[in-house]
Amino acid sequence: MARIAVIGAGLGALASAARLAVAGHRVTVYERTETYGGAVRRLERGGFGFDTGPGLLTLPAVYRDLFVKTGRKPLEECVELVQVDPAARHVFADGTEVALPNASRAGVVAALDEALGAGAGARWGDFLVRAREAWDRTRRPLLEEPLWPDWQVLTGQEPYPAVPHKRLLRTRRAGTLAEIGAWELRDPRLAALLDGHALAYGLDPGTAPASAAVLPYMEHAFGTWYVRGGIRELARAVYERCVERRVEFVFGAEVVRVLEKDGRAAGVELAGGAMAEADLVVGTGPFRLAGLAAGRELYGAGAVRPVPEDRRPGRMVVCLALRGAREPGAAHRTVVHGEGGLGPFREGLLPERPTVVVDRPDDPALRPDAEHESVVLTATVPAATEYDWAAPGAADAFADRLTAAAGRAVPGLGERLLWREVRTPLDTERETGATGGAVPPPALAGPGGALHPANSTDLPGLFAAGGWAHPGGGLPHAGMSGALVAGLIVEGPEFRGSQ
Repeated sequence: MARIAVIGAGLGALASAARLAVAGHRVTVYERTETYGGAVRRLERGGFGFDTGPGLLTLPAVYRDLFVKTGRKPLEECVELVQVDPAARHVFADGTEVALPNASRAGVVAALDEALGAGAGARWGDFLVRAREAWDRTRRPLLEEPLWPDWQVLTGQEPYPAVPHKRLLRTRRAGTLAEIGAWELRDPRLAALLDGHALAYGLDPGTAPASAAVLPYMEHAFGTWYVRGGIRELARAVYERCVERRVEFVFGAEVVRVLEKDGRAAGVELAGGAMAEADLVVGTGPFRLAGLAAGRELYGAGAVRPVPEDRRPGRMVVCLALRGAREPGAAHRTVVHGEGGLGPFREGLLPERPTVVVDRPDDPALRPDAEHESVVLTATVPAATEYDWAAPGAADAFADRLTAAAGRAVPGLGERLLWREVRTPLDTERETGATGGAVPPPALAGPGGALHPANSTDLPGLFAAGGWAHPGGGLPHAGMSGALVAGLIVEGPEFRGSQ
C-alpha cells in the first residue's frame, strides 16, 4: 500500500483518487479552496441555484465506469441522469430557428431540412458520417490510452476525411472547421452550428483543426445529459464515492512545492511550511506542476511540453434570476449564434453579437418555487491575461450583450429579470488556479491539433491528472484522465488503457 498525495480536488483528481483508494492505496487530497469540484461549481443565492461550470454531460459512460469500478452503487443510484430533448434549440443570426433532437440522425436531418431548406439535413448528416470516421480513428489513442511516446504520429495526418474541393483550378481539402463549414456544409447557418460546437470547447473555428469534427459527433452519437439538481451533483457524487473509499480530504491546504528525495517525488509542502510525506504524488496541470517541482524539467525533449495555460480562452458566465414560470415546452439549452467568433477579441474589441449558450433547466432544485426560473448564460472569451476583465465596466458591458442575446431565447427576459451575477475568467482563476482563468480544450489529432502533456512525468512518482494533462479538458476527458493516472500507478508503465 502506497501513500499518495493528490493536489487539488477537480474531477480528474477525484476520479484518480477513488480508483487508487479501491486499489488499496492510502490517498490524501490537498485542496487549496474550501470545496471540491474544481470548475464544477454552483452559485446559490435567494433560493436560486446555478451551475457555473459545465451545464450538460456527454459520454456519461465514463462516470458509469468510474462508479462500477469503485463501489456497489452504480452512477444512476447516486445521481439522476436525464437525457435532454431537444439536445439544443438554435437561433441563428438571420432569425432562423431549429430544435435538434437528441441522438437521432434521422430526426436531425428532418429538422434541418424543414428549418433551413431541402438538402441542409443531408449535408449535415453526411458531415456526421465523416466525423464518425475521424472519431473511430482517434478515440482510443486520444481518450482511452496513455499518450503514445511517438505521439507525433497523432498529429501527422488529418483523421477527418475531408471532401475534395476545387477552388481556383486547385483541389483542396478542409483543414479547419471554418473550411468545413464553407466548403462542405455550404450554408452559413450550418457553418454557425458547427462553429458553436467549437466555441463551446474554447476553440476558435478559424484555427480549430478539421479533426474537431469529433466534438459535434460525440454529442450527437452519445447524447447530452443533465444531472437533476445540476451538474454540481455529479461532483458531489464523485466526492462522496471518494469518502466511502476512505480518501482523506484536507481543504484550505495550498500545495506550494512537490518534495523530492533520492530522485523521486516524496510528498508535498503546504503553505505555512507543513510537510506531507508520500510515496507518489498526483498533480494538477503540468504547467503549474513544473513550478511546484522547483522548476524541474518534467517533460524532456521529444515529449509534448506544457504551454502557459493563459494561451487558451476562458468563459464568461452570467446567472439570471427571473420572476415568472418557465414556459411549457421550453428547450433546456438554446444556442443564440452571433458573429465573429473570437476574432474581435484579438483586436481588443467586444463582439457586438457574441454566440451565447442559454441553459434553462426545468429543475425545482434550482429555483425558489414554480413562479421563478434560474437561467445561465455562457460565452467563450479571452483569458484574463489577454483581456482586462477587471477594467471598470468591462465585465458588465459584455454581460449586457450576453443578456440582450439571451432575450432572443427567453420570452420577456428584460421584464422578468430580478438580478444577475456576472462571472469572468478572474473567478475561474480564483476557483481553479488556472492561469488567467483559462479553460483547457480536449485533445485533438491531426495537423494543428492540440495534444496535452502525458500523465506520467520525468520525475519518478509524479503524475498529472485533470484537463491540462492528457487527454485534455471537458467532463468526460477529466474522468478519463483520472482513469489513466490510476492505471499507470496500479499497473505500471506497461499500462495501455482499458480494454
